Amino acid sequence: MSEVYAARRERLRERCAAGGSASALVSRPANVRYLAGAAPHGSVLLLGSSEDLLLCGGPLGDGQGEGRPDAGLRVQLLDASSGDPAVAGADLAAAQGADSLAIEEHDLTVARHRALGSVAPRLRLADLGGAVEQLRLVKDEEEISCLRIGSEIADQALGELLESILVGRTERHLALELERRLVDHGADGPAFPTSVGTGPNSGRGLHRPSDRRVEEGDFLSVCLGASYRGYLCEIGRTFVIGTSPADWQIDLYDLVFAAQRAGREALAPGAAYRDIDRAARHVLDSAGYADGLPALMGHGVGLEIDEDPQLAPAAMGKLDACVPVTVEPGVHIPGRGGVRIDDTLVVRPEADGGPELLTITTKELLAL
Repeated sequence: MSEVYAARRERLRERCAAGGSASALVSRPANVRYLAGAAPHGSVLLLGSSEDLLLCGGPLGDGQGEGRPDAGLRVQLLDASSGDPAVAGADLAAAQGADSLAIEEHDLTVARHRALGSVAPRLRLADLGGAVEQLRLVKDEEEISCLRIGSEIADQALGELLESILVGRTERHLALELERRLVDHGADGPAFPTSVGTGPNSGRGLHRPSDRRVEEGDFLSVCLGASYRGYLCEIGRTFVIGTSPADWQIDLYDLVFAAQRAGREALAPGAAYRDIDRAARHVLDSAGYADGLPALMGHGVGLEIDEDPQLAPAAMGKLDACVPVTVEPGVHIPGRGGVRIDDTLVVRPEADGGPELLTITTKELLAL
């Protein structure tokens, strides 16, 4: 992987040079991870005029789990008296003779930004903007492989839960069991707090599991994801508990399934972000569910669970091949419940078979 990290840093260096900066200080954790490999929390990466340096405020890991920093990168461990690694990085950039330093203003607090300016007052600070996030949009096949394995783990955990007895168990208990199963199957941990909603709580986005117990006839909606080597996937499914679904449950499920399918089928290189959202949203709007719909119908995944692109009504931009995204429409009817269906996919050209579905748990409406 060392040559991969080096190539990523070189692409960023070229962008910085085009903007008039010979050096850059990367502080956003996911961006540091992308350019330098796994590093202790709070680490920063200095792309210097003479060499690149990873500044760590804590000890390196043991090499297990999410890995270690790029072996081809010099690492400097700072002691407690050294203070903020970002401030130390600015000081080093000035010592290397840099006259300007590109920084991630969107990641820095005002106080931290002032500290950078005070430690090297002759250093011109420029905004790096979202340059690293733009580099992260298109994934290489190694990154996609990590997402694929994480998706397999999430599918396994969900599949095993569906084979157990659910009636009488609380949402909180089911969520904890799912997270344990993720780790049992090889995940670093959950990609985000697992959401389990039953009955009137089903279909609610980002529902925090409660002590409500599963009852016969409930909708049960689950949203979970696995973290594998730092890469995060997402899957969401809705089921009916115990009995054959009621007519209203079948109708609502079929509607959300149709919306999700429309969104998935719209995924293609060159498709506008807003058109993916529109394809799924139109199905729900036409059925009278315009009010209360999610703000977006999907988003990018990778080193963060909610990264660019945002598949939303006002989103600007077009999809590239090898961009992993979720498609996740849902409808919640207050007091009754609802349906969410969520998949992680990778955008592929039609010549390669179209979008690659990573989360493969059945989307049939099962009665458990």
